[in-house]
This record gives sequence, C-alpha cells and structure tokens, in this order.
Amino acid sequence: MDPLRKRKLSHLLEKYVLNPQMRFVLRLGIAPANFALLKTTGRRSGRPRLTPVGNGLRRDTFWLVAEHGEHCHYVKNLLADPKVGVKVGRQWRRGVANPLPDDDGLGRRRLLDRSHGLGGRIDGAIFRAPATKPLTIRIDLEPVAGSPRSVPA
Repeated sequence: MDPLRKRKLSHLLEKYVLNPQMRFVLRLGIAPANFALLKTTGRRSGRPRLTPVGNGLRRDTFWLVAEHGEHCHYVKNLLADPKVGVKVGRQWRRGVANPLPDDDGLGRRRLLDRSHGLGGRIDGAIFRAPATKPLTIRIDLEPVAGSPRSVPA
C-alpha cells in the first residue's frame, strides 16, 4: 500500500475508533501502563489537544515516536508550540518537546516496547504496521517535586 493511503487510513482509524476510547481510559488514569496521554496546543485553534501515545517515560525525559513523522497532527502542534504536558498513570508533567530527525525512530520504538513486556511488544507491532516515517521526539520534563533532581543545590 502506498504511504499516503496508509497514512490516511491509519489517521481515520485512530481518530474515530481507537483514540477516543484510549483517551477516555487515560483521562481516568486506568489505562495499561504502556500508554500515556500527550497534551499539545492546537496550532490553529489554540485549544488543548489530547493524544494517546506510547509510554516512553524515563526519569525526567519522555520519549515518543510519531508513526508518520511531521504528518502527525500532534507533531505539527508541538512544532508550533513545543510546550507540552504528559500524563502517565494519574500524574501530569510539563515539558518541552524536541524532534530528533536523525534518531532511528524504529530502533527507539523497539527499545521502548521491550521495557513494557508483552503488551509493549504487541503495541509496537501494531505501531510498525502502518508507520510510514517514524520520528523520535524527546520531551524534557520538569522534575517532580521532592525528587532528588528537583532539590535546589
């Protein structure tokens, strides 16, 4: 299947079938541990946009891989305004997104999937099937209050 058709089909399936349900359980804080919620600001509307993503939390860094690169709407939003929020479990954290076009997106995604066991591997296989141009995004998060990195020196 050509990449444009693959991207359009994937977008429709995610927008109308998968994301609404996953967004609901993520907002409640009861989703599987291998998922998180990304909050961007709409580049045209200025309104908050919530997108389910794979959980790439590693201390004060959140890694994510956009399956269609800069064609993903949330990537377009964070390029316009890199200040984002990430909800993992029941905790929101603020951060700044940095796209890394030179990073190996599929390799990064495999590393993230392995850390979430069987559920992560299954999600990774589902991710790779429609992926057309994986783009790694690193989000530098504000430290959690009370963590060793947040204590002033």
